[in-house]
Amino acid sequence: MQLEIMPRKKRLPAGRAPLLLLLCQLVRALDVPLDSKLLEDLVQPPTITQQSPKDYIIDPRENIVIQCEAKGKPPPSFSWTRNGTHFDIEKDPLVTMKPGSGTLTINIMSEGKAETYEGVYQCTARNERGAAISNNIVVRPSRSPLWTKEKLEPITLRNGQSLILPCRPPLGLPPPIIFWMDNSFQRLPQSERVSQGLNGDLYFSNVLPEDTREDYICYARFNHTQTIQQKQPISVKVISAKSNRERPPTFLTPEGNASHKEELRGNVLSLECIAEGLPTPIIYWIKEDGTLPINRTFYKNFKKTLQIIQVSEADSGNYQCIAKNPLGAIYHTISVTVKAAPYWIMAPQNLVLSPGEDGRLICRANGNPKPRISWLSNGVPIEIAPDDPSRNIDGDTIIFSNVQERSSAVYQCNASNEYGYLLANAFVNVLAEPPRILTSANTLYQVITDRPALLDCAFFGSPLPTVEWFKGAKGSALREDIYVLHENGTLEIPVAQKDSTGTYTCVARNKLGMAKNEVHLEIKDATRIIKQPEYAVVQRGGTVSFECKVKHDHTLIPTITWLKDSGELPNDGRFTVDKDHLVVADVWDNDGGTYTCVANTTLDNVSASAVLSVVAPTPTPAPTYDVPNPPFDLELTDQLDKSVQLSWTPGNDNNSPITKFIIEYEDAMHEAGLWHHQTEVSGMQTTAQLKLSPYVNYSFRVMAVNSLGRSLPSEASEQYLTKAAEPDTNPTAVEGLGSEPDNLVITWKPLNGFESNGPGLQYKVSWRQKDGDDEWTSVVVANVSKYIVSGTPTFVPYLIKVQALNDVGFAPEPAVVMGHSGEDLPMVAPGNVRVNVVNSTLAEVHWDPVPLKSIRGHLQGYRIYYWKAQSSSKRNRRHLEKKILTFQGSKTHGMLPGLEPFSHYTLNVRVVNGKGEGPASPDRVFTTPEGVPSAPSSLKIVNPTLDSLTLEWDPPSRPNGILTEYTLKYQPINSTHELGPLVDLKIPANKTRWTLKNLNFSTRYKFYFYAQTAAGSGSQITEEAVTNVDEGKMAMASRQVDIATQGWFIGLMCAVALLILILLIVCFIRRNKGGKYPVKEKEDAHADPEIQPMKEDDGTFGEYSDAEDHKPLKKGSRTPSDRTVKKEDSDDSLVDYGEGVNGQFNEDGSFIGQYSGKKEKEPAEGNESSEAPSPVNAMNSFV
Repeated sequence: MQLEIMPRKKRLPAGRAPLLLLLCQLVRALDVPLDSKLLEDLVQPPTITQQSPKDYIIDPRENIVIQCEAKGKPPPSFSWTRNGTHFDIEKDPLVTMKPGSGTLTINIMSEGKAETYEGVYQCTARNERGAAISNNIVVRPSRSPLWTKEKLEPITLRNGQSLILPCRPPLGLPPPIIFWMDNSFQRLPQSERVSQGLNGDLYFSNVLPEDTREDYICYARFNHTQTIQQKQPISVKVISAKSNRERPPTFLTPEGNASHKEELRGNVLSLECIAEGLPTPIIYWIKEDGTLPINRTFYKNFKKTLQIIQVSEADSGNYQCIAKNPLGAIYHTISVTVKAAPYWIMAPQNLVLSPGEDGRLICRANGNPKPRISWLSNGVPIEIAPDDPSRNIDGDTIIFSNVQERSSAVYQCNASNEYGYLLANAFVNVLAEPPRILTSANTLYQVITDRPALLDCAFFGSPLPTVEWFKGAKGSALREDIYVLHENGTLEIPVAQKDSTGTYTCVARNKLGMAKNEVHLEIKDATRIIKQPEYAVVQRGGTVSFECKVKHDHTLIPTITWLKDSGELPNDGRFTVDKDHLVVADVWDNDGGTYTCVANTTLDNVSASAVLSVVAPTPTPAPTYDVPNPPFDLELTDQLDKSVQLSWTPGNDNNSPITKFIIEYEDAMHEAGLWHHQTEVSGMQTTAQLKLSPYVNYSFRVMAVNSLGRSLPSEASEQYLTKAAEPDTNPTAVEGLGSEPDNLVITWKPLNGFESNGPGLQYKVSWRQKDGDDEWTSVVVANVSKYIVSGTPTFVPYLIKVQALNDVGFAPEPAVVMGHSGEDLPMVAPGNVRVNVVNSTLAEVHWDPVPLKSIRGHLQGYRIYYWKAQSSSKRNRRHLEKKILTFQGSKTHGMLPGLEPFSHYTLNVRVVNGKGEGPASPDRVFTTPEGVPSAPSSLKIVNPTLDSLTLEWDPPSRPNGILTEYTLKYQPINSTHELGPLVDLKIPANKTRWTLKNLNFSTRYKFYFYAQTAAGSGSQITEEAVTNVDEGKMAMASRQVDIATQGWFIGLMCAVALLILILLIVCFIRRNKGGKYPVKEKEDAHADPEIQPMKEDDGTFGEYSDAEDHKPLKKGSRTPSDRTVKKEDSDDSLVDYGEGVNGQFNEDGSFIGQYSGKKEKEPAEGNESSEAPSPVNAMNSFV
C-alpha cells in the first residue's frame, strides 16, 4: 500500500493555520509530521527545506552566505562539493558551517577576495535513511565596471534629421539598468519622437531646435552593488533649416525587413521597432496568423516596444511592426521562437510505505528541446548506486515492489536540456506504524450558526489509515452526502445548525491497529444588530442619540465599540456611551460624519453605520404619520411537536400606535409561496405561542397594524419542520356509484398536503354489501381519488368507507356511507296505460308503476312519447316528430297539453333510471274532439259596382274540425263615421266567393267574416270596401252645399247661377281642405257593432281632415276573436277615409303633432262619398 495523500481543493479559514500546521505539512510534503512525540521514535530520510538560488550573484563587499537547510530523523549531517569535488571546510579558516545546518559562511570581509570562491557548489544532507542533495549553486561576484574612456565629438545636424545617441554601457553582472539624464540629474523627456531603446541608445525620429544641448549623459545603474556609472556627456546642436522636407518612415532599429528573436518560456518577450521620418511615425503591432494575447500583452515606450509576459510555446510566430506617417508606411517582421528550459509536469513525491507494499516515483518534465531524465539514489547516479531488488527503473518512473525497510532512500530526478535543469528530491521511507491521532483529545470547537464547522483529526500511520467520523455514542458513520470528509482527516460541516451540536468521534484504522479521538462542537447564535443606528439630521447645538441594540448568543459576551469615520471617538465629554446608545450633546459642525457601532465576540463581529448631518437651526417640522414599518428579527423558540413560540421586534410605528400584529405562515413543503393566516395578537405583544400541524415545513412572517393600515410583511422566519404524525382526518365527499352494471366506483376528495401529517399518504378503501353478511373487503391505494370495484351485482346497495393513512399510522375510524353498484336499463314497461281526453287540446294519461326490482337503478321518472298520426279532416296520414314529456319520480299520471283538435294521437310510456329508458308500453291511440277553427286565411273584396261588392276568401288554415258554415256580418259607415245597421248572413261551408247586391252607391261598408264548426265560431277577419260613386249627382250636391255655406255670397249665387257652376268646377280642380272631426268619432265609426261604444282611451289621435279621397282598401285586416277593434284596424280607417284622388292627409297635431305628406293612391273602384258637399269645402275652393 502507498501512503500518498492528495490535497483537496478546499480553503480553510486563516485562523486554522496554526492548528493545522502539522496537517498541512503531511498533505503538502507527504512526509512524517514533525510532531514532537511522533519524532521520538519515527525515522525520516532528509529533506532539503531551504537553499540558495541556482545562479547566486554575491556582493563582493560582503561575506558570502550559501544556504542549505534540511530536516530528517535522525537529524542529517551536511557536506559540500565545489566544482564537482569534495569541499573540505575544515581546511579553509575563512569558511564556517552553521551548527545544525549546512549553511556556509565565507568571511571575505576580513581577508580574501570574492573571486577566489567563484564556483559551482552543491550541498548533501545525509542520515541513516538516505541522502538529499541541493541544486548546483553557481556562485559569482557582481561586477560594475567603468566606461572605457573615449573622445566624443559634438554632433551638428539640421532640423528634421534623425539621430541616434549611442550608450554602449560596460558589461556588468548582472546587466545594468540604463537611463539618460542631464548634468542636473534630471531625466530627459521622452516622447513618440524621442525615446530610449532596449539597448540603451537614445533615438530621435527627427530633431528639433529645442533638442540642442551639451549634456546628453547615459547612466548605468548596477543594483547589486548600488553603484551608478556615467558616460561622457554628448553635445548636440540642431541648425534650423529654411524648409524641412518631409519623408516617409524608415526603421532605425531593427535593420532590414525581417529579424529573429528567441525567448525562453515563462520570461517576458520584448520586441522593439523604432522608426525615423517626418512627420514622426506611429508604430502599430500585429501577429500574423493569430491575435495578440489580451491579458498578457503590454505596450511600452510609446508603443515602440511590445511586451508579452509569461510567454509560452503558443506565442511563437511572426510578429509585424508597422511604422506610418502621412507619406507612407514600412513593415518589419520579427520571427519569434519560444524555447523552454525544463519545467515540471509531475515532480516526484515522497513515499511512506509499509513493508511489503508497492509504490512508484514518477518524474515527468517538458521543455524545448525535450529534457533528458536521469535518476540518482542518495546523490549517486543510479547506474552505479547499490542494487535494490525492490526497485525497477522504467524511464521517468521508478517502480517499487514488496519494499523492505532497507529500501528506504532519497532519490533525485534530474531533468535537463541546453537551457537549464530541474532537480527534485523524493524519499522512500518504509515504516510500519499503527495509526496515531495527533489532534488533542476533547478539543472544543465553537462555531456560529449557518457557518462552516471544521473538526480536525490530524493522523499518521503506515500503511495509510482510513478515517471515519461518528456523531454521538451510537451514531453511524457520517456520509459525504451531508458532510465533507477531507483526506487530511478534517470533517467539514458546510452549514452548521443548532442540531449539529454534539460529540464527534474520529476513528483512524490500518492493518496494524486503530486510534480514535473525541472532539466537541457547540453551535452559537450569530451576533446581530437588531436595532441599527439611523441616519440623523440634527441642528447645531442640539443633541443626537444613536441606538445600537445587539442580540447575541447568551454564552458569548459581546463588546460594543463606537467609531467615528472609521477611527476612535473624540476624547470629549460631549460623547457619552451607555449600553445601547451613543449620545452626542451640543453638536458642532465637525461632529458630522459616519458613526459605526461594532459588536465583537470571540467568534464573530458585526457592525452598522449611520451618517450624522449637522445643519443650522430650523423650525421643527410637523410629525408625519404612516403605516408601521415591518417587524424584524423573527425568532423561533420552545420548538415542540405541535407548538412553537414566535418572537419579533416591532418596527417604527410612524407616530401611530400599533394596535395588533397579524401572523401568517407558509408551508414550504406542500404550498411554497402561499401564505395563510395563522393568528392575530395585541399590539402590545411581541411573542405568540403558535399551534402547529404535523409534517409541515413552517415559515412565519408578521405584519403590524395601526390606524392608518397594515405594514409590509416582515422577512420570513427560519423554517421549522414539525414531526410527522398519523392523519387527523379522513377524506370527505365519499360516494359509491357504478359506471357499468357490474362495477362500483368509489370516489372521494383527497386530503391536501397540509392535512397528510406525514409522508407516504395512502387510503384504505373498504366496502361490503349492505344487505348481506359479508365481511369488509379492503384495499390500500396510493394518493388517488377513485377506486373501481369490479364484478359486482347490478344495482346493489353497498356500505363504503375510506380511511387515510401515512407512514406513521392510520387516521381515526371513518364514517360509513352508502352507495350502489352500477345501474342497468329497466326490464319492464309500465302497464295499464289509459288516456282521458279532457278537451280538444288536453289529455290526461294514467299508467301502473313498474316493480322496483325491474327498474335496476335509481328511478328517475316516467317518460311519455306521443305523436300526431292522422288528420281527421283530410284523412291523409302524416308522420310527425315525436314529442316527449318526462314526469319525475314515481308519478303514475300526467297531462299532455298543446294537442291539436280533431286529431289522432299515439303514445307510449317508458320508465327511466340513471342508465336510461326501459322498454316502451304498447301504443295507445286517442282522438281529440273538434275545436273552433282559425280565422279564414284571407278575405278580398273585388269587382265593386254602384250597388254590389264581391267577396273572395280562403278557408281557415286550421279548421280544427268539419266546417259547417261561414258567417258574414257587414254594416255601412257614413261620412261622420257612424255605423249603420248590422246585416248577418250565413254562407254554406263549401263556398269561397260571395256577391252582395242592392247596396248603396258611394258607401263604405265594413265586413266581419268567420268560419264555424260543431264546436263553435272561430276567429274573425275584417275588411272594408266602398261602392262606386254616381258622379252627376255628386256634382249637383256639391254646388248646392257650397252656395249655402257662404253667407255673404248667397244672394250673388242665386242671381248668377252660371257663374256658380263655373266656380264649382274650379273648386273640384283645386285641392281643398276638409273639415275637422274628432278622432274618437272615427274610431266609433270603425268599431265592431257588437262592442260599441269603444273606450275613450283606446287610441286617441286628435282630429284629422277628410279632404283625401279614394283611399285604397287595406287587405287582410282582421278583428280579434273577442270582437274588439285592434289599433291596426283604427289606423287603417284613418288612412282610408278621405276625398280626392291626390288628396293630402293632414292632422292638426292637437295630440301627436301635425303630419303632412302625399301618399301614392291605388285607383279606387268606387265613387266619392254620397254625402252632400260641405259649404266649408266650397268656400275653400276659392282660396
